[in-house]
Amino acid sequence: MPHPFLSPDFLAALLAQSAESGTGGLATLITGLTIFALAIFVGFEVISKVPPTLHTPLMSGSNAISGITIIGAIICAGRGGEWHSTAKLLGIVAVVFATVNVVGGFLVTNRMLQMFRKK
Repeated sequence: MPHPFLSPDFLAALLAQSAESGTGGLATLITGLTIFALAIFVGFEVISKVPPTLHTPLMSGSNAISGITIIGAIICAGRGGEWHSTAKLLGIVAVVFATVNVVGGFLVTNRMLQMFRKK
């Protein structure tokens, strides 16, 4: 059984719904995919320019403050809808991964700060 979000019926229903509301679902999808691809490219370029000595402190700090991901995951987990069980499952998985990311960021940052403290 194919996943509901990957089925042609789902895509056809999405396009039909957006055509009825006048939002242009295909244009919205292409715009979203374009922004996603550009974000990947920009992120890769920015990270690749960071020297190795600064990479770990910057990444641990950004992981530690990325708690906004947890907020988005909680919203996704609590969201209803036609495929609410799939959204809830993906939201719960996202909460777990985002929490591991934030806790790991704090642990790495704390360990690095311990290296610079006087004994």
